[in-house]
Amino acid sequence: MTTHAERDAEAAAPRSLPPRRKKKTGFAAKYNKREAIAGYLFIAPWVIGFLVFTLGAMIYSLVISFSNYNLARNTATPVGFANYERLFEDPKVALALGNTLVYALMAVPLEVAFALFLAMLLARVGKGAGFFRTVYYLPKMTPTVATASVFLLLLNGNTGAINRGLSVIGIEGPQWLVDPAWVKPSIVLMTLWTVSGTMVIFLAALKNVPRDLYEVASLDGAGPVRQFFTITVPMISSAIFFNVIVLTIAAFQIFDQAYLLFWRDQSNSSPESSLFYAVYLFQQAFRQFNFGFAAAMAWLLFMIIMLITFIQMKFGNRFVYYEGDDR
Repeated sequence: MTTHAERDAEAAAPRSLPPRRKKKTGFAAKYNKREAIAGYLFIAPWVIGFLVFTLGAMIYSLVISFSNYNLARNTATPVGFANYERLFEDPKVALALGNTLVYALMAVPLEVAFALFLAMLLARVGKGAGFFRTVYYLPKMTPTVATASVFLLLLNGNTGAINRGLSVIGIEGPQWLVDPAWVKPSIVLMTLWTVSGTMVIFLAALKNVPRDLYEVASLDGAGPVRQFFTITVPMISSAIFFNVIVLTIAAFQIFDQAYLLFWRDQSNSSPESSLFYAVYLFQQAFRQFNFGFAAAMAWLLFMIIMLITFIQMKFGNRFVYYEGDDR
Protein backbone atom coordinates (compact mmCIF):
# COMPACT_ATOMS: atom_id res chain seq x y z
CA MET A 1 0.00 0.00 0.00
CA THR A 2 1.29 3.43 -0.94
CA THR A 3 1.05 6.24 1.57
CA HIS A 4 -0.31 9.71 0.87
CA ALA A 5 3.21 11.11 0.94
CA GLU A 6 4.37 8.69 -1.76
CA ARG A 7 1.39 9.55 -3.95
CA ASP A 8 2.08 13.28 -3.57
CA ALA A 9 5.71 12.69 -4.52
CA GLU A 10 4.71 10.75 -7.62
CA ALA A 11 2.27 13.49 -8.66
CA ALA A 12 4.90 16.19 -8.17
CA ALA A 13 7.55 14.31 -10.17
CA PRO A 14 8.01 15.67 -13.70
CA ARG A 15 6.47 13.47 -16.36
CA SER A 16 8.63 12.38 -19.22
CA LEU A 17 7.54 13.80 -22.55
CA PRO A 18 7.23 11.54 -25.61
CA PRO A 19 10.31 11.65 -27.83
CA ARG A 20 10.11 14.17 -30.60
CA ARG A 21 10.48 13.06 -34.14
CA LYS A 22 13.69 14.17 -35.61
CA LYS A 23 13.36 16.35 -38.63
CA LYS A 24 14.81 14.88 -41.75
CA THR A 25 17.93 16.69 -42.77
CA GLY A 26 20.46 16.42 -45.49
CA PHE A 27 19.86 14.03 -48.37
CA ALA A 28 16.47 12.72 -47.10
CA ALA A 29 14.96 16.23 -46.87
CA LYS A 30 16.24 17.20 -50.32
CA TYR A 31 14.93 13.95 -51.81
CA ASN A 32 11.45 14.44 -50.33
CA LYS A 33 11.34 18.02 -51.56
CA ARG A 34 12.39 16.99 -55.06
CA GLU A 35 9.83 14.19 -55.02
CA ALA A 36 7.06 16.62 -54.02
CA ILE A 37 8.07 19.09 -56.73
CA ALA A 38 8.08 16.30 -59.32
CA GLY A 39 4.62 15.22 -58.23
CA TYR A 40 3.24 18.75 -58.52
CA LEU A 41 4.79 19.12 -61.97
CA PHE A 42 3.18 15.88 -63.16
CA ILE A 43 -0.31 16.95 -62.03
CA ALA A 44 0.15 20.58 -63.13
CA PRO A 45 -1.22 20.05 -66.69
CA TRP A 46 -4.42 18.53 -65.32
CA VAL A 47 -4.80 21.23 -62.66
CA ILE A 48 -4.25 24.02 -65.21
CA GLY A 49 -6.66 22.37 -67.65
CA PHE A 50 -9.30 21.99 -64.92
CA LEU A 51 -8.97 25.59 -63.73
CA VAL A 52 -9.05 27.07 -67.23
CA PHE A 53 -11.33 24.82 -69.26
CA THR A 54 -13.67 23.44 -66.59
CA LEU A 55 -13.90 25.66 -63.52
CA GLY A 56 -13.16 28.84 -65.46
CA ALA A 57 -15.72 27.96 -68.13
CA MET A 58 -18.34 27.19 -65.47
CA ILE A 59 -17.82 30.51 -63.73
CA TYR A 60 -17.93 32.37 -67.05
CA SER A 61 -21.13 30.58 -68.08
CA LEU A 62 -22.70 31.53 -64.74
CA VAL A 63 -21.84 35.17 -65.39
CA ILE A 64 -23.29 35.27 -68.91
CA SER A 65 -26.41 33.41 -67.76
CA PHE A 66 -27.48 36.71 -66.20
CA SER A 67 -26.93 38.64 -69.43
CA ASN A 68 -27.83 38.86 -73.09
CA TYR A 69 -24.54 37.79 -74.63
CA ASN A 70 -23.57 38.89 -78.16
CA LEU A 71 -20.96 36.56 -79.64
CA ALA A 72 -20.11 38.78 -82.64
CA ARG A 73 -19.34 41.83 -80.51
CA ASN A 74 -18.23 39.83 -77.44
CA THR A 75 -20.44 41.99 -75.27
CA ALA A 76 -22.92 41.10 -72.54
CA THR A 77 -25.93 43.19 -71.54
CA PRO A 78 -27.12 42.43 -67.98
CA VAL A 79 -30.71 41.18 -67.86
CA GLY A 80 -30.88 39.92 -64.30
CA PHE A 81 -32.92 36.74 -63.86
CA ALA A 82 -34.72 37.08 -67.20
CA ASN A 83 -33.02 34.02 -68.69
CA TYR A 84 -33.96 31.90 -65.69
CA GLU A 85 -37.55 33.16 -65.81
CA ARG A 86 -37.66 32.19 -69.46
CA LEU A 87 -36.81 28.61 -68.48
CA PHE A 88 -40.26 28.31 -66.92
CA GLU A 89 -42.00 30.11 -69.80
CA ASP A 90 -40.52 28.21 -72.74
CA PRO A 91 -42.62 25.05 -73.32
CA LYS A 92 -39.78 23.33 -75.17
CA VAL A 93 -37.65 23.37 -72.01
CA ALA A 94 -40.27 21.30 -70.18
CA LEU A 95 -40.69 19.06 -73.24
CA ALA A 96 -36.94 18.45 -73.52
CA LEU A 97 -36.64 17.76 -69.78
CA GLY A 98 -39.52 15.29 -69.94
CA ASN A 99 -38.02 13.48 -72.92
CA THR A 100 -34.66 13.30 -71.18
CA LEU A 101 -36.20 11.95 -67.96
CA VAL A 102 -38.15 9.25 -69.82
CA TYR A 103 -35.04 8.26 -71.74
CA ALA A 104 -33.01 8.02 -68.51
CA LEU A 105 -35.65 5.79 -66.90
CA MET A 106 -35.56 3.51 -69.94
CA ALA A 107 -31.83 3.48 -70.68
CA VAL A 108 -30.15 3.21 -67.27
CA PRO A 109 -31.79 -0.06 -66.09
CA LEU A 110 -31.32 -1.66 -69.51
CA GLU A 111 -27.68 -0.59 -69.71
CA VAL A 112 -26.95 -1.96 -66.24
CA ALA A 113 -28.72 -5.26 -66.94
CA PHE A 114 -27.17 -5.74 -70.39
CA ALA A 115 -23.65 -4.82 -69.21
CA LEU A 116 -23.93 -7.21 -66.26
CA PHE A 117 -25.17 -9.97 -68.57
CA LEU A 118 -22.18 -9.51 -70.89
CA ALA A 119 -19.77 -9.37 -67.96
CA MET A 120 -21.11 -12.64 -66.56
CA LEU A 121 -20.71 -14.27 -69.97
CA LEU A 122 -17.10 -13.10 -70.23
CA ALA A 123 -16.37 -14.18 -66.65
CA ARG A 124 -17.20 -17.77 -67.65
CA VAL A 125 -14.92 -17.79 -70.69
CA GLY A 126 -11.77 -19.83 -70.22
CA LYS A 127 -9.55 -20.04 -73.28
CA GLY A 128 -9.56 -17.04 -75.55
CA ALA A 129 -10.92 -14.74 -72.85
CA GLY A 130 -8.67 -11.88 -73.95
CA PHE A 131 -9.90 -12.15 -77.54
CA PHE A 132 -13.56 -12.01 -76.57
CA ARG A 133 -13.00 -9.12 -74.18
CA THR A 134 -11.36 -7.17 -76.98
CA VAL A 135 -14.17 -7.93 -79.40
CA TYR A 136 -16.83 -6.91 -76.87
CA TYR A 137 -15.01 -3.65 -76.13
CA LEU A 138 -14.50 -2.62 -79.79
CA PRO A 139 -17.93 -0.89 -80.12
CA LYS A 140 -16.82 1.55 -77.42
CA MET A 141 -13.92 2.59 -79.64
CA THR A 142 -16.12 3.14 -82.69
CA PRO A 143 -16.75 6.84 -83.50
CA THR A 144 -20.28 7.95 -82.68
CA VAL A 145 -20.80 9.29 -86.20
CA ALA A 146 -20.01 5.86 -87.70
CA THR A 147 -22.29 4.14 -85.18
CA ALA A 148 -25.13 6.53 -86.02
CA SER A 149 -24.69 5.89 -89.75
CA VAL A 150 -24.95 2.15 -89.17
CA PHE A 151 -28.06 2.50 -87.01
CA LEU A 152 -29.71 4.75 -89.58
CA LEU A 153 -29.54 1.78 -91.92
CA LEU A 154 -30.49 -0.82 -89.32
CA LEU A 155 -33.49 1.13 -88.01
CA ASN A 156 -34.95 2.13 -91.36
CA GLY A 157 -38.62 1.26 -91.16
CA ASN A 158 -38.88 0.02 -94.75
CA THR A 159 -35.52 -1.49 -95.67
CA GLY A 160 -33.73 -1.78 -92.33
CA ALA A 161 -32.12 -5.07 -91.33
CA ILE A 162 -33.94 -5.13 -87.97
CA ASN A 163 -37.40 -4.96 -89.53
CA ARG A 164 -36.41 -7.48 -92.18
CA GLY A 165 -35.32 -9.87 -89.46
CA LEU A 166 -38.60 -9.35 -87.62
CA SER A 167 -40.58 -10.00 -90.80
CA VAL A 168 -38.95 -13.42 -91.11
CA ILE A 169 -40.63 -14.51 -87.87
CA GLY A 170 -43.93 -12.86 -88.81
CA ILE A 171 -43.59 -9.59 -86.87
CA GLU A 172 -44.17 -6.26 -88.57
CA GLY A 173 -41.47 -3.91 -87.38
CA PRO A 174 -42.28 -0.33 -86.37
CA GLN A 175 -41.11 2.87 -87.98
CA TRP A 176 -38.25 3.32 -85.52
CA LEU A 177 -37.15 6.79 -86.63
CA VAL A 178 -40.59 8.21 -87.48
CA ASP A 179 -43.10 6.87 -84.95
CA PRO A 180 -42.84 9.05 -81.78
CA ALA A 181 -43.52 5.99 -79.61
CA TRP A 182 -40.41 4.24 -80.96
CA VAL A 183 -37.99 7.15 -81.14
CA LYS A 184 -36.64 6.74 -77.61
CA PRO A 185 -36.33 2.93 -77.85
CA SER A 186 -34.30 3.39 -81.04
CA ILE A 187 -31.90 5.71 -79.21
CA VAL A 188 -31.72 3.24 -76.31
CA LEU A 189 -30.73 0.49 -78.76
CA MET A 190 -27.95 2.68 -80.08
CA THR A 191 -26.83 3.41 -76.50
CA LEU A 192 -26.69 -0.31 -75.65
CA TRP A 193 -24.21 -0.76 -78.49
CA THR A 194 -21.57 1.16 -76.48
CA VAL A 195 -22.22 -0.41 -73.08
CA SER A 196 -18.83 -2.14 -72.97
CA GLY A 197 -17.30 0.47 -70.63
CA THR A 198 -19.84 -0.44 -67.97
CA MET A 199 -19.27 -4.11 -68.76
CA VAL A 200 -15.56 -3.83 -67.93
CA ILE A 201 -16.34 -2.42 -64.48
CA PHE A 202 -18.77 -5.27 -63.79
CA LEU A 203 -16.25 -7.82 -65.03
CA ALA A 204 -13.62 -6.52 -62.59
CA ALA A 205 -16.16 -6.66 -59.75
CA LEU A 206 -17.17 -10.23 -60.63
CA LYS A 207 -13.54 -11.34 -60.57
CA ASN A 208 -13.29 -10.16 -56.95
CA VAL A 209 -16.20 -12.27 -55.69
CA PRO A 210 -14.76 -15.18 -53.65
CA ARG A 211 -15.36 -18.54 -55.34
CA ASP A 212 -15.76 -20.18 -51.93
CA LEU A 213 -19.14 -18.52 -51.49
CA TYR A 214 -20.53 -20.22 -54.59
CA GLU A 215 -19.13 -23.60 -53.52
CA VAL A 216 -20.75 -23.34 -50.09
CA ALA A 217 -24.05 -22.22 -51.64
CA SER A 218 -23.98 -25.17 -54.04
CA LEU A 219 -23.48 -27.56 -51.15
CA ASP A 220 -26.49 -26.00 -49.44
CA GLY A 221 -28.59 -26.64 -52.53
CA ALA A 222 -28.78 -23.09 -53.89
CA GLY A 223 -29.32 -22.91 -57.65
CA PRO A 224 -27.80 -20.41 -60.09
CA VAL A 225 -30.68 -17.92 -59.74
CA ARG A 226 -30.54 -17.91 -55.96
CA GLN A 227 -26.74 -17.62 -56.02
CA PHE A 228 -27.03 -14.64 -58.32
CA PHE A 229 -29.40 -12.72 -56.04
CA THR A 230 -27.89 -13.77 -52.68
CA ILE A 231 -24.17 -13.73 -53.57
CA THR A 232 -23.38 -12.01 -56.85
CA VAL A 233 -25.62 -8.96 -56.54
CA PRO A 234 -24.69 -8.13 -52.91
CA MET A 235 -20.97 -8.64 -53.55
CA ILE A 236 -20.92 -6.36 -56.61
CA SER A 237 -23.47 -3.89 -55.25
CA SER A 238 -20.82 -1.16 -55.01
CA ALA A 239 -20.08 -1.53 -58.74
CA ILE A 240 -23.82 -1.48 -59.52
CA PHE A 241 -24.24 1.65 -57.41
CA PHE A 242 -21.34 3.39 -59.15
CA ASN A 243 -22.56 2.49 -62.63
CA VAL A 244 -26.10 3.63 -61.90
CA ILE A 245 -24.86 7.05 -60.82
CA VAL A 246 -22.50 7.45 -63.78
CA LEU A 247 -25.05 6.23 -66.32
CA THR A 248 -27.75 8.49 -64.88
CA ILE A 249 -25.50 11.51 -65.25
CA ALA A 250 -24.65 10.48 -68.82
CA ALA A 251 -28.33 9.88 -69.66
CA PHE A 252 -29.30 13.42 -68.66
CA GLN A 253 -26.55 14.75 -70.91
CA ILE A 254 -27.39 12.62 -73.95
CA PHE A 255 -26.66 14.51 -77.14
CA ASP A 256 -24.67 12.59 -79.78
CA GLN A 257 -27.15 9.81 -80.50
CA ALA A 258 -30.25 12.03 -80.70
CA TYR A 259 -28.51 14.75 -82.68
CA LEU A 260 -26.97 12.41 -85.26
CA LEU A 261 -30.14 10.37 -85.76
CA PHE A 262 -32.71 13.17 -85.86
CA TRP A 263 -31.33 16.73 -85.78
CA ARG A 264 -28.24 16.63 -87.97
CA ASP A 265 -29.97 18.05 -91.08
CA GLN A 266 -31.22 21.15 -89.19
CA SER A 267 -34.81 20.52 -90.27
CA ASN A 268 -37.93 20.98 -88.21
CA SER A 269 -39.42 17.66 -89.36
CA SER A 270 -37.85 15.65 -86.54
CA PRO A 271 -40.33 14.25 -83.99
CA GLU A 272 -40.67 16.20 -80.78
CA SER A 273 -40.05 13.03 -78.78
CA SER A 274 -36.41 13.17 -79.96
CA LEU A 275 -35.84 16.70 -78.59
CA PHE A 276 -33.61 16.11 -75.57
CA TYR A 277 -32.38 18.78 -73.20
CA ALA A 278 -28.80 18.89 -74.45
CA VAL A 279 -30.01 19.06 -78.07
CA TYR A 280 -32.25 22.04 -77.31
CA LEU A 281 -29.42 23.68 -75.39
CA PHE A 282 -27.17 23.23 -78.42
CA GLN A 283 -29.80 24.76 -80.70
CA GLN A 284 -30.18 27.81 -78.47
CA ALA A 285 -26.43 28.34 -78.19
CA PHE A 286 -25.07 27.58 -81.67
CA ARG A 287 -28.05 28.03 -83.99
CA GLN A 288 -30.02 30.88 -82.45
CA PHE A 289 -26.98 32.28 -80.60
CA ASN A 290 -28.88 32.82 -77.35
CA PHE A 291 -25.79 32.14 -75.25
CA GLY A 292 -27.19 33.73 -72.11
CA PHE A 293 -30.30 31.55 -72.21
CA ALA A 294 -28.23 28.48 -73.11
CA ALA A 295 -25.97 29.12 -70.11
CA ALA A 296 -29.03 29.33 -67.85
CA MET A 297 -30.23 26.02 -69.31
CA ALA A 298 -26.83 24.48 -68.59
CA TRP A 299 -26.95 25.58 -64.95
CA LEU A 300 -30.48 24.26 -64.56
CA LEU A 301 -29.30 20.89 -65.86
CA PHE A 302 -26.33 21.02 -63.48
CA MET A 303 -28.61 21.59 -60.49
CA ILE A 304 -30.97 18.78 -61.58
CA ILE A 305 -28.09 16.32 -61.95
CA MET A 306 -26.67 17.37 -58.57
CA LEU A 307 -30.07 16.87 -56.91
CA ILE A 308 -30.62 13.44 -58.47
CA THR A 309 -27.08 12.35 -57.59
CA PHE A 310 -27.58 13.51 -53.99
CA ILE A 311 -30.80 11.50 -53.72
CA GLN A 312 -29.08 8.44 -55.17
CA MET A 313 -26.17 8.80 -52.75
CA LYS A 314 -28.49 9.38 -49.80
CA PHE A 315 -30.81 6.43 -50.30
CA GLY A 316 -28.96 4.06 -52.62
CA ASN A 317 -25.90 3.81 -50.38
CA ARG A 318 -27.97 1.93 -47.81
CA PHE A 319 -28.22 -1.07 -50.11
CA VAL A 320 -24.52 -1.27 -50.91
CA TYR A 321 -22.33 -3.89 -49.26
CA TYR A 322 -18.79 -2.83 -48.41
CA GLU A 323 -16.28 -5.43 -47.34
CA GLY A 324 -15.45 -5.03 -43.67
CA ASP A 325 -18.60 -3.00 -43.01
CA ASP A 326 -20.42 -4.14 -39.86
CA ARG A 327 -23.71 -2.46 -40.69
